[in-house]
Amino acid sequence: MKAFLAIFASSTVFSLAGPFGQQISDSGIRHSFLMTGSKTAIVGEDCEIVWEVPQKSRDGEVLANGNVLVTFAGEVKEFTREGEVVFHYRLADGNKEIATATRLSDGRTMIAEMGLRPRIVEVDPKGKVLLEVPVKPETDNTHMQIRMARKLPNGNYLVPHLLAFAIKEYHRTGEVVRTIKTDLPELGGRPMKNWPFTAIVMEDGRIMANLTNGNKTVIFSETGKVEWMYLGPLCADPCGGQVLGNGNLVTCQYGQRSDGKPDALEITPEKEVVWEFRADGFRGLHEIHVLTTNGKPAGGRR
Repeated sequence: MKAFLAIFASSTVFSLAGPFGQQISDSGIRHSFLMTGSKTAIVGEDCEIVWEVPQKSRDGEVLANGNVLVTFAGEVKEFTREGEVVFHYRLADGNKEIATATRLSDGRTMIAEMGLRPRIVEVDPKGKVLLEVPVKPETDNTHMQIRMARKLPNGNYLVPHLLAFAIKEYHRTGEVVRTIKTDLPELGGRPMKNWPFTAIVMEDGRIMANLTNGNKTVIFSETGKVEWMYLGPLCADPCGGQVLGNGNLVTCQYGQRSDGKPDALEITPEKEVVWEFRADGFRGLHEIHVLTTNGKPAGGRR
């Protein structure tokens, strides 16, 4: 694959690079994936970087058309693989940060903003706000208000609120219709800092959640009961994640600070770690979108 370097009006530089990190799996699992955080790149199954923007990011996904939707602290951009920006949304005046963004099935983009008016918005392809949903993070600490919010099939929104120790489901009116608590006694209560970061509705309706400083990945029932928990020694501030099509869970270990330990894990329902991604000298894998596994689409939910 030919390397390229292009500079656009946004002053963003795009480049291709060589191998990055290593994938470790006794069963030969190899993933290609988009990673966001301190590095924003698509990594191939051979660990070659096939697309990259040298800018820190918070969330991202590869769209059906092959473009890449990336959430930065103050804006959201959709890039072609050649680096052209074909969608651009800037943070609303008065707010301070963008937590996450995702493309909806109707072509709208859902974006979560933090600040004086914490909110979920849906915008059209030109960035015009078509719907605004106020949310209740229970804190004025801007950076800790919202994490990986997602829209549900029923039209509601599932929003992790870190310092509220709660995953809340919102109606489009802003009414809270369900609350999943993450400070439950069986999780160690609030002293464990089980701040919810990821909240993914699985095919059976249960909710997979990464609890950052609590160093746990948990599956809750629809009513908020703890049904499954991974506490392995490899956990280090798990942030973003994905439920793969085969039912395994992929989790980003954002707080990993040691070489020779994983920045991402794949865990089976039986709590076996079957894949690791490690990149010595790298710190800060925030979110992941697994694209393929051994040459086939990975599928799943994120």
